[in-house]
Amino acid sequence: MRKLNVLITGSTGYMGVQLIKLLSKHKNINIKYLCGNLSIGKNISNYDKELKYKKFPKIVKFNKSYLSNVDIVFSALPNGESQLLSKHLLHKNRLIDLAADFRLTDSKQYKKWYKIDHHAKKNISNSIYALPEINKKYLKKYKIIACPGCYPTSILLPLLPLLKKNIISEKNIIVDSKSGYSGAGRSVHKKYENKNLYESLSAYGMSSHRHNSEIEQEIAKICKKKFQITFTPHLSPMFRGILSTIYINVPKKINAGKIFNSLKKVYKNQPFIKFAKFNTAISTNNVIKTNNCLISVCKSKYKDKVIILSAIDNLIKGGSGQAIQNMNIIYNFPETRGLI
Repeated sequence: MRKLNVLITGSTGYMGVQLIKLLSKHKNINIKYLCGNLSIGKNISNYDKELKYKKFPKIVKFNKSYLSNVDIVFSALPNGESQLLSKHLLHKNRLIDLAADFRLTDSKQYKKWYKIDHHAKKNISNSIYALPEINKKYLKKYKIIACPGCYPTSILLPLLPLLKKNIISEKNIIVDSKSGYSGAGRSVHKKYENKNLYESLSAYGMSSHRHNSEIEQEIAKICKKKFQITFTPHLSPMFRGILSTIYINVPKKINAGKIFNSLKKVYKNQPFIKFAKFNTAISTNNVIKTNNCLISVCKSKYKDKVIILSAIDNLIKGGSGQAIQNMNIIYNFPETRGLI
């Protein structure tokens, strides 16, 4: 059986560990290198007890010489790091980046939102914003696969088809998203040590969250009119999961039932897009430890408004699972391999 050799950087973070768990069950993958900085020489099982039952290479410091021995580099590094790594890629390598380094097509926008210069501008044209349900037919053409952020995944999957069909108003879209604290990385415990992280709900990044940039970029690609979207994220006292509540305005001839049927038709052949019964509440518990995006279309008490609920696991569909889904598509593996 054909096996691809992979290198994982940022292997000890929440996202990296989840990626290792999934890839270790994928029958077409051999994990060749696990790379880290503060964890060199350690076993990955030190970071998650579930991993002690399988054999993995010890964590090493990244060296560009490793690239000649691998097909794919998965990067779960902090923003800015994958740009530098991308400069060393060989012809045989493909980079699947779980951070934000190649999500934006404009380096000036990257600097605006992430407050750092982009150091691999020439590689931006070699990358694609890889939301697989939307643009899977283009993925194979690109060397760098930029996996979307967790919040944008939950928001764009229900919104983009509706905006493309022009059946909802592009004005005054309001998104209220709540995420588990794993989305903020392992450092979240120190950052919030005096803020009662485990028993409180915190709003943050009002109008300034960096995920605004990719949400607006992707909407602008398909929406020719001027649009307005207000996105407010919240950090909740749960480890994983995202629930986004999206409020949209609709024209007179459109109602929640038509929105529901339209989305179901668009995604009828997509294995990871699931729908709740019409007008029913959902929770993150419905999607935890899956690569699914669960969508529920609900009525509003106002005839010109519709409420859409969208739930994902931020570490899987919002990160490592989506990365593997993209890999499966690119290398002609079954799209669901290693994910169900």
